[in-house]
Amino acid sequence: MEVRIKVHYTALCRTDLVFWEAKGQTPLFPRIFGHEAAGVVESVGEGVTDLKAGDSVLPVFTGECRECRHCKSEESNMCDLLRINTERGVMINDGKSRFSINGKPIYHFLGTSTFSEYTVVHVGCVAKINPKAPLNKVCILSCGVSTGMGATLNVGKPKKGSTVAIFGLGSVGLGAAEGARIAGASRIIGIDLNSDRYEQAKLFGVTEFINPKDYEKPVQEVIAEKTDGGVDCSIECTGNEKAMIQAFESCHDGWGVSVLVGVPHSDAVFATHPINFLNERTLKGTFFGNYKPRSDLPGLVEMYLDKKFELDKFITHEVSFADINKSFDYMIKGESLRTVIKVTD
Repeated sequence: MEVRIKVHYTALCRTDLVFWEAKGQTPLFPRIFGHEAAGVVESVGEGVTDLKAGDSVLPVFTGECRECRHCKSEESNMCDLLRINTERGVMINDGKSRFSINGKPIYHFLGTSTFSEYTVVHVGCVAKINPKAPLNKVCILSCGVSTGMGATLNVGKPKKGSTVAIFGLGSVGLGAAEGARIAGASRIIGIDLNSDRYEQAKLFGVTEFINPKDYEKPVQEVIAEKTDGGVDCSIECTGNEKAMIQAFESCHDGWGVSVLVGVPHSDAVFATHPINFLNERTLKGTFFGNYKPRSDLPGLVEMYLDKKFELDKFITHEVSFADINKSFDYMIKGESLRTVIKVTD
């Protein structure tokens, strides 16, 4: 049930950087990173029937077996068999790596390992897409952008004319803002500690900006004052537990919905007064924007091809595979949203 993919383009996500730095996890090296990518099927293994050589595909860090309770549920995308596993460095079916050097294994990363000219991925983690889609653009749909857009469109579900607050204006947050724009939100308020991000955020539909450092009172109080009691929907994309609480408490009572997207550290505690729930605010979480990789990503690609949203504005840099280290430098310095790396022609 495996697919060999020739990777054409891959992008650097902050998750790659975090695990490369080995912060907060058990280090597993040597390892091939990379999980946002697009390529073409080179060959398929035994049992693979819905893909063939030459198909354009997106390898995805989580999967869809289509057999478990989660996959059969319309409410979940957290596949029992193929959901994200940051510590596993081998293939599921035999517990071995498909990469090696001098007879010694090189470990996989997130089941994708796209910083390689060729990679082997479980078929359940491969989305077949329209061959007309430009691989150097749609490669970024296999992680961050989709996570943000889906958090808004699939989970927050703001109605046309709604007011939406986005906490954190990195790639995922801007994806969430793009989702709010598509949904027809009338006000999209960006919240970030870096005021320089506002100008760029305007390209994604952000209409207003708040830097919490500019106010002495809690930002949720600032938002409530600016929105007559709170926003209709808030999306938290930083993973900071303080921001999570602020996002939830910035929602309007009676109908406000807050969606948590960012991944907190292991010791984080979410603390808010129970009355905030009793006053009919709703708190939700999401994983990969609630998209099922094989079922939903092809449709997202079609939306892009139909010009329902743009991807160029997410891509701030493009480099060759030989210059892949530059993409890490750009991200570390805070100069990039997404850097697309050309792996093969």
